[in-house]
Amino acid sequence: MTHFSYSDSPYPIRDDIKLEHRQYWQRLAGAGSWWSGAERVAIAAESRLASHCKFCAERRQALSPYNLQGQHDSAGDLDEVAVDAVHRIVTDQARISQRWVDQIADDGLSNAAYVELAGIVVTVFSVDEFNRALGLELEPLPEPVDGEPSRYRPSQAVGGTGFVPMITAEGATGAESDLYRGSRGANVLRALSLVPDAVRDWRRLASAQYISVEGMTNMVKQDDRVINRMQMELVAGRVSAINECFY
Repeated sequence: MTHFSYSDSPYPIRDDIKLEHRQYWQRLAGAGSWWSGAERVAIAAESRLASHCKFCAERRQALSPYNLQGQHDSAGDLDEVAVDAVHRIVTDQARISQRWVDQIADDGLSNAAYVELAGIVVTVFSVDEFNRALGLELEPLPEPVDGEPSRYRPSQAVGGTGFVPMITAEGATGAESDLYRGSRGANVLRALSLVPDAVRDWRRLASAQYISVEGMTNMVKQDDRVINRMQMELVAGRVSAINECFY
């Protein structure tokens, strides 16, 4: 099991970041709601290949990403539909459409399985980008842990807002009562709520690498942060613009 000691880092790294990276790697290795531990680690590995995929580079330059045919540079551990989903999320997420999400569901990748896949991709990518930003090698992925997916789908998830069903702020009750705690349930939190554990994973990582949901109301400076809130938002806004995040 990896330790995320970051002993080679040229910069000091807070202990809570190291801890969260370690704990997420442990959760990644186990079965989720719709994917086994081996499949979840395979999704993570595929997310690292996507940035270097020749077909993705060609498709990103195409006027329409849905007309170009080709084959991804892939590890071969996932079926073609899942591989394409991982690669699109990493390399061309701004052009993902409702029609495409509906099509992959028809092809066997359910909305819920897609949401869990997306949650893994964005969380692993965030950890990897942290390492890249510091000039560090990417951390080895964890060894999968045996187990069966829970197949848990929250009954209160409804469609009509995004490309997939989500739990409304009012619907976050019972086992899901913790999902939006400390917030009003903005869409950016609700996006992964068809797989509640994906929301929980993202909240934990964001709390360490950025700011907690509860801390959003602090417009000055958190005691455990080196830069103040205005500086944080300047960096966040610039990164979002470069990544074409239009939210």
